[in-house]
Amino acid sequence: MIQALRGEPGDMVRALAFHMLVDLVGDGGVVVLSGAGLSTESGIPDYRGETGRRRRAEPMTYQTFVGSAAARQRYWARSHLGWRHIAHAAWNAGHRAVAQLQSMGLVGGIITQNVDGLHQAAGAEQVVELHGSLHRVVCLSCGERTSREWLDQRLRAANPGWGGAADVINPDGDAVLADDQVGSFEIVDCASCGGLLKPDVIFFGENVPRPRVARCYELAEHAGLLLVLGSSLTVMSGYRFVRRAAEHGIPVVIVNQGPTRGDDDAHLALDAPLGPTLTALLAELGS
Repeated sequence: MIQALRGEPGDMVRALAFHMLVDLVGDGGVVVLSGAGLSTESGIPDYRGETGRRRRAEPMTYQTFVGSAAARQRYWARSHLGWRHIAHAAWNAGHRAVAQLQSMGLVGGIITQNVDGLHQAAGAEQVVELHGSLHRVVCLSCGERTSREWLDQRLRAANPGWGGAADVINPDGDAVLADDQVGSFEIVDCASCGGLLKPDVIFFGENVPRPRVARCYELAEHAGLLLVLGSSLTVMSGYRFVRRAAEHGIPVVIVNQGPTRGDDDAHLALDAPLGPTLTALLAELGS
């Protein structure tokens, strides 16, 4: 029986939903599927939640990035500033609760759609980064992966005195810059082969590697519970794992602020802030 409790009034209904969440997670075998909503409390905006709606960002596509030198210059100039915002973001109570639930043996796997590395920073292990990580850079010619910190050093050296400044940071570390600031920015290529450098993330229009997808399907199919945290599930990239779990009769619980595409597939859909809810969940299970 599907029990969707979004929009229901009254403290009693919310308390019932929370106790259902406690019981389901307490049975163990949980696989977490996290989205951008888990990181908004760390100051990182999302695409489709409230912070994303205010920004209405147009994400870079893979085809545009590889096909246009001007697009790459624009991307790297904006990202050079915006990445610092991601790099200095700290994990929040929600990330920490997930890591502690994992250390308690209740969470058996973590799939994240986020590229910020905050699950690992909070202490989580064996995290499947579905869409990659902004903390790495990959060469599109030789495939070498290097750290974003090293690229940052190289870009600083290539742009002495560059005066870029941004008042707005869009999702995925994309800073809004004026055209003249972009036009004066010098990008760098792969230090090993001279090829094009790209952040080690999945752009729109790019496919997630098949082995990574297969691993996520495996986790979803063998979960005792699929717990979705902070994802609207708007794109199929994450929603497919909800569908797969539901097809296998595995209960799905969604905790998110606002409705999601997966609500009809869920055993329980709870509209609530992530940090306080997961902290309270942890307190109940740890007592």
